[in-house]
Amino acid sequence: MCGRFTVSYTYEELLGYLGSEYGIKEIKGDVVLPRYNVAPGNEIISIISDGRKYRSGLFKWGFIPSYASSINEGFKMINARSEGIEKKTSFKDSFLNKRCIILADSFYEWKQVGKDKVPFRIKLKEKNIFGFAGIWNTFIDENGIKTYSTTIITTHANDLLKEIHDRMPVILNEKEAKEWLNPSLKDKDVLLSYLKEYNPSEMEMYEVSKLVNKAINDTFDCIKEITRETLF
Repeated sequence: MCGRFTVSYTYEELLGYLGSEYGIKEIKGDVVLPRYNVAPGNEIISIISDGRKYRSGLFKWGFIPSYASSINEGFKMINARSEGIEKKTSFKDSFLNKRCIILADSFYEWKQVGKDKVPFRIKLKEKNIFGFAGIWNTFIDENGIKTYSTTIITTHANDLLKEIHDRMPVILNEKEAKEWLNPSLKDKDVLLSYLKEYNPSEMEMYEVSKLVNKAINDTFDCIKEITRETLF
């Protein structure tokens, strides 16, 4: 599962990354950075491609399927399991035709310790910005208002994450991300091959404050490492 993540870089750093990797010079929408506690329902920075160029803008986090009767149904679909995504009614069309990359620099997960849940921040060792594999959709309500929504795809946890949770978001490197975004790619087996665990040796994690438990807390203190004293 992936229920919270961070984009703790500056707007200038983001533009620099988008320009160098995707040739994107502007981001559509009112982007506020940095963000230390992105939560479901927030608008999140995403990349799509029309086959000719890449574009970046904001999607609401929480997938709203086309058959939904209300925009509120999307808040339940913040993640899509990779297993069977190509068959599930909610996701199969977007899996083939509306894929995206969601930008982040870390995510949070909680470890069950007795009756307590301890939050951890998980990040890549060598990269400040990376992309989650996602899919998106357009929902039109009864008043004709369009909402663009997205979900983060998850897979089995790697050896690092297994210590705290059995699922993790699918993270793609830039080469894989561009292949994932290619709208002409329709081979289900090839697409599914990208939805794998990330190399645990390239990741690290550490305990953080329970401030992240409340979405209203969105400060640098959310990502500070907590160190616990030991007797010996």
